[in-house]
Amino acid sequence: MTLYDENNVFAKIIRGEIPSKKVYEDAFSLAFHDINPKAPIHVLIIPKIKVKTFQDFARDASPEEMKGFFNGMDHVLRILNIQGGYRIMANTGIHSGQEVDHFHLHILGGKHLGPMVCA
Repeated sequence: MTLYDENNVFAKIIRGEIPSKKVYEDAFSLAFHDINPKAPIHVLIIPKIKVKTFQDFARDASPEEMKGFFNGMDHVLRILNIQGGYRIMANTGIHSGQEVDHFHLHILGGKHLGPMVCA
């Protein structure tokens, strides 16, 4: 497990120290609207465990935590009811553009999103 910063912005959102525009919350996950949206629909979903990257999540989350997180993702997708499709994306590390060192997924939709990566 990589060193986790207890004071990152998502940890503070989970603890309720920073407000968010919530879409869904349960014991395993929290989903909220991105404050700097890149599409008409741009929601982040984060696990409530202390993990910095997808690899940490895959390695350190219990089967119950993994199932709970992905069940939360299913609830969020049903709530959003995105027409025409959506993209789920995870950034890991500085070269990918990860801005917060807490594993999270972006759900983007509401328009044609174009190519996945611009070369």
